[in-house]
Amino acid sequence: MTTFTASERAAAQAYLRLLESTQAVLTDPQLAPYAGVMLTHPMAEADEALRAAGLSGNEDRLLRLVSSLRVSPATAWGRTG
Repeated sequence: MTTFTASERAAAQAYLRLLESTQAVLTDPQLAPYAGVMLTHPMAEADEALRAAGLSGNEDRLLRLVSSLRVSPATAWGRTG
């Protein structure tokens, strides 16, 4: 099990929001031309969260955290059920 700090969890969640926003924008032909504008905020949020957590340039750690969130969000903090 991967152990999270609060800032690492926030960074992983911001990264997931960016991925989901990107997918939503780029799969909608009407929104795709505006992707740059529509994704500016999620990109800035993810960048800041990664910096705050010390994960900038540490993709291995980030992806392990993201994977842990995707597999079991409730148990990522040691909670069950």
